[in-house]
Amino acid sequence: MSLRFSRSQSLLRSLPSQSSKRSASNVGLLWSLNASHVGQTQLTCGHTRRFKSIYIDALKIGQEPVTGKPTSMSDIEPAKLEIHLREPLKTPPKLSELVFGENFTDHMLTIPWNVVSGWGTPRIVPYGPLALEPSTTVLQYAQTLFEGMKAYRNENDRVTLFRPDMNMKRMNASASRLALPTFDGDALLTLIKELLKVDKHWIPKEQGHSLYIRPTLIGTQRALRVTPPNEALLFVVCAPVGPYYPKGFKPVPLHGTTEFIRAAPGGTGAYKLGANYAPGVMPQKKATSEGYAQNLWLHGSEHHLTEVGTMNMFVVFKRGDTTTLVTPPLDGMILPGVTRDSVLTLARDHASGERPIPGLPSNLVIEERGVTMAEIKSSIEKRELVELFGTGTAAIISPVDRIGYLGEDIDIPVGEDGMGPLSRPFWERLVGIQRGGIESDWNVVVCG
Repeated sequence: MSLRFSRSQSLLRSLPSQSSKRSASNVGLLWSLNASHVGQTQLTCGHTRRFKSIYIDALKIGQEPVTGKPTSMSDIEPAKLEIHLREPLKTPPKLSELVFGENFTDHMLTIPWNVVSGWGTPRIVPYGPLALEPSTTVLQYAQTLFEGMKAYRNENDRVTLFRPDMNMKRMNASASRLALPTFDGDALLTLIKELLKVDKHWIPKEQGHSLYIRPTLIGTQRALRVTPPNEALLFVVCAPVGPYYPKGFKPVPLHGTTEFIRAAPGGTGAYKLGANYAPGVMPQKKATSEGYAQNLWLHGSEHHLTEVGTMNMFVVFKRGDTTTLVTPPLDGMILPGVTRDSVLTLARDHASGERPIPGLPSNLVIEERGVTMAEIKSSIEKRELVELFGTGTAAIISPVDRIGYLGEDIDIPVGEDGMGPLSRPFWERLVGIQRGGIESDWNVVVCG
């Protein structure tokens, strides 16, 4: 369907105006490196402290991303939103026919930017192709970043988002790292909510289903030179998705990857950039050909565990009467995952007695530190390893049952139902919050 519309076909919706001043909530250190957690974080690498400073600098508001000079350009203005409705609307696919990331809703959100005037008119338009010239910088130099979020619709028709402010903060940090324009995260969230209201009938109500939301920012300058772009485009598309494990939990086997790396100190591993994902396709293909589901990215001569495929990673040890939940620190190589932070927050609240979670051990210790394959092997020999799992927006929790490492398979303990003694309570609590069964300020109501 053509994306050209006459004025008579456009529906202009007036929204409450927002200050062009960017929200102060976007400033500061994020996730588990905030002030309340720094004292609990074991800094295993010298560059952890430097990464903390970099992340704060990346979120300074009202500054040009390269020079740091103040800018007076227009920010995103929800009050200027134009809505151009598709006619006729598509029929959403049957839930049994959903393929993750392949079925898209009727509409998308687009917001242009240029270096002269800043952010332009936001528009909700029918989902369709983008017009890009071959010289566009996103095509030539991978000037692209994205986020992954989900909207949930419960039996009472209430639509909610799970911790979307975290995605906006991380997206701004990624934009700054690529010298792309930053924006008011609250303003973009207002517009995403409007998009969800327009396409509300695409959000499944059924248990385990949701609407996946993909905000994306690309450089659109037409130039064959590596430079901060003078034009950019922010767009948001949505896709209904089913449960990650439609037939019950199935632990995944991992290939302990030593011949390739996902990230390195001083690189871009801590940002959600398109350029971080394409190089992982070939190692993923190689791991699959050898009978494994994902790569376990190992780093350095000691083979530190970093991430599981595109997910953050947790290891659980039990030594004596103490159960320890361990995850690698945010050292500049690890992506600050929203689910990662949620698991850590739930664990700390349980350990402090503030919000106990049924099923979790009372004597629980949380550590952000490095874990090597030598420690994994030693803990298995001593029967100290309880479980290993990944966390991410798509799967929430993904248990691991085997690691292929230097020519041998190392078995990881899992429960009869495919999960472990900590991963299941965390998964149940997170799903309860996301579906609205457990009250939490992490849920942001869109409508209903």
